[in-house]
Amino acid sequence: MISNERFISLCVQKVMLYENAREDQDEFLNIDDVFVVWSCKTLQNSKCLVSAKNKEAYYYEFTMNGDKGEIYMDVYNKVENIPLHLDGNIITTRIKDIEVVAKNCIVSTGCCG
Repeated sequence: MISNERFISLCVQKVMLYENAREDQDEFLNIDDVFVVWSCKTLQNSKCLVSAKNKEAYYYEFTMNGDKGEIYMDVYNKVENIPLHLDGNIITTRIKDIEVVAKNCIVSTGCCG
């Protein structure tokens, strides 16, 4: 079992290495370019969300299963950002009095596909 501090340090290092190995990125990152968005430790388990400062950086979720002595690294890439009102309906904008709906939305049902 490793400490929570060592877990966080390991996660940050893995993100730096993963981002630097990506073929679609030409910006080299050092350890100071990686940041922890959120972390939590409960009993023997830890979790953290990590990303990096470079444009198009992936989002990483690490989970330490203290019972099994394993760490899981999930990698996410933001595909789309759809703004919603608090009631769940898609936010639309007006451009010169023409209503524009967020892409991939089915206007008649108000849901996205």
